[in-house]
Amino acid sequence: MSGVPQPVFVDVDTGVDDAMALAYLFGSPDAELVGIASTAGNVAVHHVCRNNLALLELCGITGVPVSKGSDVPLTAPLRTAEDTHGPQGLGYAQLRPPAGALTDHDAAEAWVRAARAHPGELVGIATGPLTNLALALRAEPSLPRLLKRLVIMGGSFDYRGNTTPVAEWNTSVDPESTAEVYAAFAGAASLPIVLGLNLTEDIALTPALLNRLAREAGTSSATMSADDVRGTASGASNPLIRVLEDAMRFYFEFHHDQGEGYLAHLHDPLAAAVALDPGLVGCRAAAVDVELTGTLTRGMTIADWSGHWAREPNALIGVDVDPAAFFDRFIGRVAAFARRLGHSGHSGHS
Repeated sequence: MSGVPQPVFVDVDTGVDDAMALAYLFGSPDAELVGIASTAGNVAVHHVCRNNLALLELCGITGVPVSKGSDVPLTAPLRTAEDTHGPQGLGYAQLRPPAGALTDHDAAEAWVRAARAHPGELVGIATGPLTNLALALRAEPSLPRLLKRLVIMGGSFDYRGNTTPVAEWNTSVDPESTAEVYAAFAGAASLPIVLGLNLTEDIALTPALLNRLAREAGTSSATMSADDVRGTASGASNPLIRVLEDAMRFYFEFHHDQGEGYLAHLHDPLAAAVALDPGLVGCRAAAVDVELTGTLTRGMTIADWSGHWAREPNALIGVDVDPAAFFDRFIGRVAAFARRLGHSGHSGHS
C-alpha cells in the first residue's frame, strides 16, 4: 500500500455494522475520510445523521462533513430495521448528543462535490440503500468516470435473501435506486465492486473475536454469551470498545433470535476494507439487474453469469473472501485506533 491516504466518501445508514465500518475507516491510515452521507435505511435518516455525528465526536475526529440524505426511497415507502439495530440504530450503545452540525447541502450533492473535488481519485463506499447515490447520478451522470472505485454492500447472488426469501435488505428498501445505479455503470472503466450476502455472511463476528478486539485495544471485557442477561452493559474502560460492545450485543441477540447463532455478520466493515484494498476479495464481472415488479421476487438481484442478456458487465461481484485475513486486519486497525483514543481521553459516553 502506498503511503498516501486515499480520499474516501462513505454513504451509510448507521446501523451497528455501519458503525463498525466507520470505526475501521477512522483507524485506517490509508484512508482520508472526506465526507459521510446519511441515508434512511436501518433507521430513519435523522437517527443516522445523529449517529454519524456522535461517532465522529466520540472518536475525536473533526473536519469530516456529514450530510443528510433523502427521508424516503425513490418511490417505495420507507421500511426500517429497529428490530435488528435497536431503536436508534446502535443497539444498546448510548452516545452523547452531538454538538456538530450537518452540511447545508444534501447527501446527493455531497457525493457530487466529493467526486469533483477528487476526480479520478475518490473511493466511494455505499453500505445502505442507494437512494442518495441514485440522486447523485441523476445530478451528475459522469460520476462513474469521476470515481476511482465504488464498493457497494448489497444484493445476494445465487444465495438466499435476508429480508424476503430472495432479497437483501439494502436492495429491498430501495430497489429502484439500486437498478438506476447499476444501469449507470454499464460499460464504465471502473465497475463497482458489489459485496452481497453470498460473501458478507462469511464474515461472522463471534464473541471470541470481539473479546480479542477488546484485549488488543488494551481493555478488559468479559466474553459475551447467549446466557447473559439481555442488554448487559459493556464493562470495557475504553470508550470506543464500550460503544462497539454495547452495539454488537444487540446485534448478537438479533442473530441468535433468528436461529443463526450468537454471532453477527459484519457486512459493512468488509465493504470498507475492500474499498481500501480490493485484493481482499475475488470477483467475477457480470451484468446485474434488480427485479422491480415480481410479486415474490421484488428486490432480487440477478447476475447474468452466462451472457443471456447480451449486456456488458456493470459490476464486479465478490465471490471469494478469506474471513481470517479480514478479521486480522479489522481487529488490528480498530484496536490500535481505540488504544490511541483511550490514551487521548476522548469519551462520548453518556
